[in-house]
Amino acid sequence: MSKMPLTLYLAAPRGFCAGVDRAIKIVEMALDKWGAPVFVRHEIVHNKFVVDGLRDKGAVFVETLDECPDDRPVIFSAHGVPKAVPAAAAKREMVYVDATCPLVSKVHIEAQRHADNGLQMIMIGHAGHPETIGTMGQLPEGDVLLVETVEDVAQVNVRDPERLAFVTQTTLSVDDTIDIVEALKTRFPAIVGPHKEDICYATTNRQEAVKAMAPKCDAMLVVGAPNSSNSKRLVEVGTKAGCPYSQLVQRAADIDWRALDGITSMGITAGASAPEALIEEVIQAFKDRYEVTVEMVETAVENVEFKVPRVLREPA
Repeated sequence: MSKMPLTLYLAAPRGFCAGVDRAIKIVEMALDKWGAPVFVRHEIVHNKFVVDGLRDKGAVFVETLDECPDDRPVIFSAHGVPKAVPAAAAKREMVYVDATCPLVSKVHIEAQRHADNGLQMIMIGHAGHPETIGTMGQLPEGDVLLVETVEDVAQVNVRDPERLAFVTQTTLSVDDTIDIVEALKTRFPAIVGPHKEDICYATTNRQEAVKAMAPKCDAMLVVGAPNSSNSKRLVEVGTKAGCPYSQLVQRAADIDWRALDGITSMGITAGASAPEALIEEVIQAFKDRYEVTVEMVETAVENVEFKVPRVLREPA
């Protein structure tokens, strides 16, 4: 039986960003330097395949510092941690390595600088996400107010509307965030924003590629984890950009083939913590079922690289 033809649009950029690449490298280099086990507070990045691979090499993933022994190294995830966490590790004289993405660290520094200037902080982010918890935890409890939606802006109670600044989670939808920022500026005209956009280059680039790809596609799959904020935003962006069926899948086994019955064009992208191996796995699954023609939709070229911490570059 002959296969039906399918045009497969592949977004570029897609998959790993520089911050994720660095975080994974940090765990691997820590294992090489100190041997197993190396403890990691929270998933180093939000991807089961990546986490399972590092666990097989000797990484132990925990949710709190209390679960770590004093005599083994601990790594803080790419999402960032509240200030209290490295302070507690230092008090216990632990060896620790901070794998926080440098672009998240930039937001932390920004929040502290505004607070030092006497401004109350408003954070645009998702409640409960580790990056939001880490950023809000840079300042004393209650000093950072969280807003998730335009509606939240109308309800937020501030100390002084003339002394405010805002920061954002780095993995938000660019378009949704613009609306929230506008609502903040309308209600609080004196509010101070970031010197440079907080939403990271990789999040923005992946969303732009999806916007360019979505109108061409009958359906679109985002390879990523259900707890990955930037991956979930890509699904939303695809739907808003005109793709009638946008779904998140972790692996090729998750594809709902019945929902794709009758399609002639397919878009594929991946969140910033999804490795290329999983994208290739999904592409191969389509090649097994269709006569595939692959077309690249490239909207940016990325050449960003972040150095790993000095402690890992020095000999043991």
